[in-house]
Amino acid sequence: MNGWVLAAAVVLTAGVGTTLWGVATGPLRRRAVAQNLSTALACPVLLLLAQGYDRPAYVDLALVLALLGPVGTLVFARLLAGELAADPPCARGPTWASAALGGGVVVAVCVAVGPSRALVKLLVVGVLLIGGNLVASRALSGGAEEARHD
Repeated sequence: MNGWVLAAAVVLTAGVGTTLWGVATGPLRRRAVAQNLSTALACPVLLLLAQGYDRPAYVDLALVLALLGPVGTLVFARLLAGELAADPPCARGPTWASAALGGGVVVAVCVAVGPSRALVKLLVVGVLLIGGNLVASRALSGGAEEARHD
């Protein structure tokens, strides 16, 4: 087991395990935030595993997850807008922590990969991961509802 796989195992057990528990239990506001964070944490795990096992195909999975994860959260935010308006979630700390983790993993893997076409794909994954997570988190906390009333 190398350091990449060990880091993936730590993020997988600590981060994704916690978010899966949050999705399965608790009020709607916690479940919606946990669903968003689970995709934001699973994507760095795939990037770490891609580097650890030398499997570039895992980066493609991370790219798809970074694109579709926030879209799923936006769909949930739209469908559950009425229920979430009564008790809106606020997860600034976990959102910024997962964005920092995603950015750190992307930078570390970019340094390991070096200049190549794979570097460009990793940067796209990083932008989609961080940007999508922040937009989806804002939508969950009522940002889309506030924009509609203005």
